[in-house]
Amino acid sequence: MRAAGRIGRTVVLRLRFADYSRASRSRTLPRPTATTKPILAAAHQLLAAAMPAIERRGLTLVGITITNLESAGRAQLELPVGEPAGPGAALDATLDGVRDRFGSNSVKRGVDFRAPRSTYE
Repeated sequence: MRAAGRIGRTVVLRLRFADYSRASRSRTLPRPTATTKPILAAAHQLLAAAMPAIERRGLTLVGITITNLESAGRAQLELPVGEPAGPGAALDATLDGVRDRFGSNSVKRGVDFRAPRSTYE
C-alpha cells in the first residue's frame, strides 16, 4: 500500500475453518492509514474476538485485507490527537527501504513473547 501511495480505512480478517466454511470480520479505522501499528492493532482485535469460534471449529486459513483504499495525497489533513504519526511512520518507511534494497524477507517485525501483549499493540 505504501509503495503504491495508498491508504485504507477498513481492516478485514478472513477465516476458513477446518470444515471449509468461511467467515470474515472487519473493523473500520477512524481515519485512513498505511501505518502498520493501527492496522496490526485492528487485526489483533478481530482475531481475539474470533478466537472462540477458532478454538471450537479449527482453522485452516487466515487472511488480512485492507479495503476502502484511497490515494494518500487526497486524504484530508487532521489536527494531531494522541500519539503523533511520526515515530510509527518513520519506522515503516525505514523497514520499507530495507525491504526494497535487500528483499522482502530481509527484516521482520519481532515480538517479545515474555512481555504483556499490550506493549506491542
